[in-house]
Amino acid sequence: MMANTLYKLGAALGLVLALSACAHQGAPALDEVGAPQVPATLSVDEADAKLKQVASERAAAENEFAVRELECYDKFFVNNCLDTAKEKRRLILVRLRAVEAEANYFKRAESVRLRDIDLARTQESARLDAEQRAAAVPKPVKVVTPEPAPPKPQGKSVAEREAEHAAKVAKQAAADAADAPHRAAREAQYAKKQADAVARQKRVAQRLAERQAEAQAKAAKAAAAASTPATAAPAPVPPAK
Repeated sequence: MMANTLYKLGAALGLVLALSACAHQGAPALDEVGAPQVPATLSVDEADAKLKQVASERAAAENEFAVRELECYDKFFVNNCLDTAKEKRRLILVRLRAVEAEANYFKRAESVRLRDIDLARTQESARLDAEQRAAAVPKPVKVVTPEPAPPKPQGKSVAEREAEHAAKVAKQAAADAADAPHRAAREAQYAKKQADAVARQKRVAQRLAERQAEAQAKAAKAAAAASTPATAAPAPVPPAK
């Protein structure tokens, strides 16, 4: 019983050592600071190809780990198997991250380099244009003497007289419009005075007619009294004896 157990432990230990050796054989080469050594990228196309390859290998490593993880649960030393699978995946991902970082760095550096080249080319072109403009001989400026204006005719023209007449008419119309309320008030006041005068004349004529009628009535009454004879007084009766 004891011998059988020792045999199983020895076999398991040998399997672990073998897996560890395989894992170390697939580990990437490291530089003096412990980072994976990545070949230098020489072009943007090469950087894009590296990034594409990194994505493919990362997906393959994840799939392999998933399969290996299922297999480990059927083994005797499950944890040791899982640790070995995780370590293998970690080493692969470390190498892929290093490749990915180097490719991205090259693309950024190349973009900056091309931008600097374009900027330098633009500045050089602007400098050459400025030198050419400065070296160019300016053309003489042609001085154009304006023609003298024709003499104005003596007196005012027809258009000027028409304009003055129109201005006078407009001024008079504006003055009439401004004086219209006062003129209407004056006309209303004059009409009222005329009406009052007519009414006063009517009252005077009526009083004269009344006085004449009274005078005529008095005269007629006096004439009638004068034309009537006086009645004789009766003779006195003598007293009886």
